[in-house]
Amino acid sequence: MNATYIPLQQPFTRELPSRGRVGMFVLIAAEAAIFTIFVVAYIFYIGKSLTGPTPQDVLTAPIFYSICLLSSSVTIHLAVQALRLGNVSVFSRWWFATITLGAIFLYGTATEWHRLIYREGLTISTNLFGTTYYSLVGLHGFHVVVGLLCLTLVLAFALTGRVKQEHAYRVDVLSLYWHFVDAVWVVVFTVVYIVGR
Repeated sequence: MNATYIPLQQPFTRELPSRGRVGMFVLIAAEAAIFTIFVVAYIFYIGKSLTGPTPQDVLTAPIFYSICLLSSSVTIHLAVQALRLGNVSVFSRWWFATITLGAIFLYGTATEWHRLIYREGLTISTNLFGTTYYSLVGLHGFHVVVGLLCLTLVLAFALTGRVKQEHAYRVDVLSLYWHFVDAVWVVVFTVVYIVGR
């Protein structure tokens, strides 16, 4: 009688996602829900203002500043890649470029708001358009500010020698937030400057 050898099956092991990534994705999901509410409100109130100014009267698409912000997704990706390879100086340069591009975008938002408020007379209380515009664009601007503060803190650590190759994973998790901010701007830009005009 021949004995048949049956190999023991190895236990199935599944690697759980890291807490950092899970936490960031949960944060992004919550923030996406908030942005969805603001975008839907903006779309719902398009054309319902009883008084001017209207979007077509005062809005011009901030194309240059949008390109700057969207380009920052490329620079932050290159920064993370450089840190994964252990090149902290290249990481710092790309990281600084990301901060610069984000700051240029914020400057563009500030100059647009200054023009809208002081030259066009559009404030948050002028009409429904003003309320929804400043709420939606302001919410996005707030997220850019938070992102820039976090990025600047990391750069300060990098310049003082506290960021090493082993921190690449944590920096990558933070970069997810920045990519989210950039992706949200695509939606906001489309709704405010294309659909809403």
